[in-house]
Parts: sequence; C-alpha cells; structure tokens
Amino acid sequence: MELSKIREEIKEYFLNADKKKLAFWTGLIIFILILSWAFISAGVITGNFNRSQLIGTENKQGLDVQGIILTETKESTKFWELYGETGTYSSDNKIALLENVTGNFYRNNEVGMSFQSSKGTYNETNGQIILYTDTFIVLKDGTTLTCDRLIWSGSDKPVKVEGNVKINRNNELITTAQKAEISPDYSDFKVKGKTVTKLYDSKEKNKK
Repeated sequence: MELSKIREEIKEYFLNADKKKLAFWTGLIIFILILSWAFISAGVITGNFNRSQLIGTENKQGLDVQGIILTETKESTKFWELYGETGTYSSDNKIALLENVTGNFYRNNEVGMSFQSSKGTYNETNGQIILYTDTFIVLKDGTTLTCDRLIWSGSDKPVKVEGNVKINRNNELITTAQKAEISPDYSDFKVKGKTVTKLYDSKEKNKK
C-alpha cells in the first residue's frame, strides 16, 4: 500500500510539473508574439527607416528614409506638411534631406500654397524649410511661381524665393525676377531686384 501511494504521489508531482511548464511556455510564446507585433508596428509607423552610418562621418548616426511625411501642427492648427520619396535624417544636426518633395503650407487650416521640388531640407532646430532645384509653387489664387530656391522660416514671416524667379498670374501677368517674397498668408507677392513684367489683356486673347 505504501509503495502504491508513493507511486501516486510521484505521478501527481510530475503532472503538476508538466502543467507549470506548459503554462510557462504558453506565457513565454504569447510574450514573444506581443514583442514581435510591437517591433513590426514600429517599423511601419516610422516609414521603413533603416539605421545606417552617414557617409564621410564617424560615430554619427543617421536614418535613410523611404517615403515619409513630415508635418507641423500646434493646438489643432496645421502649418505645413512635406512628403519626400527618399532622403536622409541626421540626428547630429537634426536636418532631414529629402528628394522629390511635394507638400502644402496652410493658413487657418486651409491650403494656402502647394509645391513640388526635386530637393528639400527641414531643419528641426529652427523649423526652417528650404526647397531647391526645379521648385514649382502654386498660390491659393492660382498664381504659379518657379524658382531655384524657396525658404520658409515661419508662419508669420514672408516666404523668400530666389534665383530665376518666374511668376504667372492667370496668364495675365508674367514677371521674371531675381528674388521675390510671398506674404505670410500666401495671398500676394512682391518682386525684388531686376525684374521684367509683361501684362496681357484677357479680352484681347479671347478675341483671337
């Protein structure tokens, strides 16, 4: 009787041990799955960021970007949004270098100016946005501008455009200039430096 009792106790001990092991491994697997989901989600949210060493630097980390949207919003008011197909972000100088850039500048949560440019930068420290190389701009009234360089330094400051500036207002006014400024509300502009302006009568055009 004693021997059978000991056998039963040993059997019960191992059964209980198996249950504990099963519970442990089940919990561990669930924990690993949760961690894996978190890392996968983080990879999606960051827009496929791949950490890499920046060329020509030592011990300076950067991020290669494949499709990313940058935006500035304060107290439910959006000021701008940038989309770059590719680019690099440097954590040392906090500057994003973007290529094939498109986006919008906002006024009172409405698009005031849209743009596209071959290249652009965003400086996280001072909030400055610079677009350069084949930059095309459309104001909210339909006026278009082309230039070599656009500088946005804040929602309360004029937007500066420089280099081979050409302004077309509904094909009625075409101006070329060295520099120009766009008002903070994106409703108007003024040219600077040497300028050439041509005015066209829309009525005369329609007669032709």
